[in-house]
Amino acid sequence: MPSRTPCAIPSPLSASAFPAGTPLNAFFAWNEARRLSDRRFVVAHDICRLLRRFGGSPQSLDLAFDIAAAHLCGRPVILWRLGERMILSEKAVEGAREFVEEAEGSPALAAARRLVERLVSSLGSCERAVHAAVFAAFDELSHWIDLSSLSRPFPRAKFPPFEPSPREILVIKLGALGDFVQALAAAAAIRRHHARERITLLTTAPYAELASASGLFDRILLDRRPRPWAFPDWLRLRRMLAGGRFERVYDLQTSDRSSFYLQLMGKPQWSGIAWRSSHPHANLDRDRQHTLDRQAEQLLMAGIYPVAPWPSLSLDAPLPEGLEGRPFALLIPGSAPHRPRKRWPADRYAALARLLEKAGLPPVIVGLAGEKEIAEEIRRHAPEAKDLVGRTDIVSLAALARRAAVAIGNDTGATHLAAASATPVVVLFSAASDPDLCAPRGPMVRVLREGDLSLLPVERVFAEARALSGMALTPAGGSGLG
Repeated sequence: MPSRTPCAIPSPLSASAFPAGTPLNAFFAWNEARRLSDRRFVVAHDICRLLRRFGGSPQSLDLAFDIAAAHLCGRPVILWRLGERMILSEKAVEGAREFVEEAEGSPALAAARRLVERLVSSLGSCERAVHAAVFAAFDELSHWIDLSSLSRPFPRAKFPPFEPSPREILVIKLGALGDFVQALAAAAAIRRHHARERITLLTTAPYAELASASGLFDRILLDRRPRPWAFPDWLRLRRMLAGGRFERVYDLQTSDRSSFYLQLMGKPQWSGIAWRSSHPHANLDRDRQHTLDRQAEQLLMAGIYPVAPWPSLSLDAPLPEGLEGRPFALLIPGSAPHRPRKRWPADRYAALARLLEKAGLPPVIVGLAGEKEIAEEIRRHAPEAKDLVGRTDIVSLAALARRAAVAIGNDTGATHLAAASATPVVVLFSAASDPDLCAPRGPMVRVLREGDLSLLPVERVFAEARALSGMALTPAGGSGLG
């Protein structure tokens, strides 16, 4: 139970009440920069106003907490508010304690009390879990009380309709491969949080097999990404989304396209950045966060915590001929063709391949079919390298990466897949992309950064790969997502 000290309640409540960099600091700063406030922001202010108004002495604090709890769970004490000004209902104030006594044992009152206590505990706290508990308490209370009605200028007690069980949950993640792989950490947290609900994924065709193999989703819908003028395709997409009767949507794509889908679906609860999201990722600096941190905070503000710091895939499949039972190194020399600066030169990969072969780790080259020329260039100088470019799908590539002693690759989707497979990974970054925003993460991931990758020496990459592969453990069996 937190200490109920009158001076602990700031006047007025603002972002400065929470340490910089914490979720509630970001949430309040985001709301203070907007003309339209999130309902939880308004309700948090109401709680603090009531505690300041009625908790002026240690003797009156218990009454103040009861008044705040009564206001939250069905007996609004505030009749009207504008800024810090408010008009109170004397009758509701006088009857607050009696109301609380009558409601004792109800889930709505328990949720209201938890929210008040957790909000007070979060003031000045740097602990992320403490901030997460506040958002979780808001989400819990919203099952019993309509927070939107409570946050209006004239607050009203309104109770949400009964929710069917299991609820229908939608996760949106369209691509690309590296982004999709990183989103699996958030998807696993959503699966854990909604263990009794049906979870559907909306994705694009290239990632459907990986999504199915992960075991995180009950159903997979394909987004054909209709062009703006393809009205029949848009109608089909609208029927598919609206027909799902989704109670809540987690938009992990957070693009203009995916945000627009809110308009196609009516008014589901929405976690993302769409206008009028019920659970917005309320952080003005979200574009400067690493993808994993950004999605973790997005879910935290929707009541889900914790999220794993990196995705964890454990898929298995037969290895190509000649690799079973042998140690090998995985080379990932490609990247998006329109971003050639992200590629370490093919002749450097060839020199690395020769060093790996001498060290007892024969190299295996993987990539998309369009990267065949890169593999051929490497094999001209290192003919012992095995060329699997264009011969693996996503699932078999994940299984191959999982069995490799080490993987070395550019900033591209296959490298993210290898890192998620618990493989030791050396990933190479140029100035064309920022590892602080998108690098793969994991216990055995090393990032090497050079503004111009042609200046990155082979010896440095080889030394890192050799040291890292020495840390590798024998891969365990199993399948699915851990």
